[in-house]
Amino acid sequence: MIEILTDSCSDLSPELISQYHLRQIPFIVTLGETSYLDGKTINTHQLFEKVKESGCTPKTAAPSPAAFEEFFDSPHDIIYIGISSKMSAGHEIASRVAQAQQKRRIHAIDSHNLSTGIALSVLTACDLRDQGCSFDEIIAGVEAVIPRVYTTFIIDKLDYLYKGGRCTSMEHVMGSILKIHPVIEVKADEGSMNVKEKISGSRKKALQSMLVDFKNHLPNIDLKRVFVTHTGCDADAEYLKSELLNITPIENISITTAGCTVASHAGPDTIGILYILKE
Repeated sequence: MIEILTDSCSDLSPELISQYHLRQIPFIVTLGETSYLDGKTINTHQLFEKVKESGCTPKTAAPSPAAFEEFFDSPHDIIYIGISSKMSAGHEIASRVAQAQQKRRIHAIDSHNLSTGIALSVLTACDLRDQGCSFDEIIAGVEAVIPRVYTTFIIDKLDYLYKGGRCTSMEHVMGSILKIHPVIEVKADEGSMNVKEKISGSRKKALQSMLVDFKNHLPNIDLKRVFVTHTGCDADAEYLKSELLNITPIENISITTAGCTVASHAGPDTIGILYILKE
């Protein structure tokens, strides 16, 4: 048997985790002097409430080598797919622990992505596993998909990016005055993020820009699986799902809530559309 594992940054819903027999290792979220396990001892709603109450800026960290050793303690061969190595030390730690194992095969794959951009690679691995592919065939199949995972999301406000040191005070002030919504894109070929564009004006305008972007890619989108992932804006997520289905039939479209690791940096009301492009 081949076991597919991931981390809490993949933002998979409990239903998908159960359906595909997955396990996740939680990242660590710290507020003040207290540390939590992402998705285990704190959820995204609780995180935002605690930030409001305490005024603390959340900090995130990858699991320790010891935590990965325990996580990888399984009688089965393991393929682990985690957050981009450009965004966290998690992949490096997982790789070191995997390479030290002698009893069975453990391979750590760098997703070059975050959130359900990771999940798209994870579920690709599950599909290949369930089709009876070998260990090496699954790895090759996932690595072929990774550069084609398309991830964009809109940041509603710059507050969390500013508190986390990811934008300047001037950008923060001007963003608030002009109601700027940055569109963040993950460069899946290298695993890094950049600002694709800055949309000023209403949130509805920002959401429409995502739908236009989807339409522009449509001839080249694999419609087997699409994610709408958000940090607590359920109505907007349902709106995007409905609009996407009006644009084109999609075999599986899932709404998921981003976990605390992603939410700690993006802040409330962030939302994204994620999918795989055809070859």
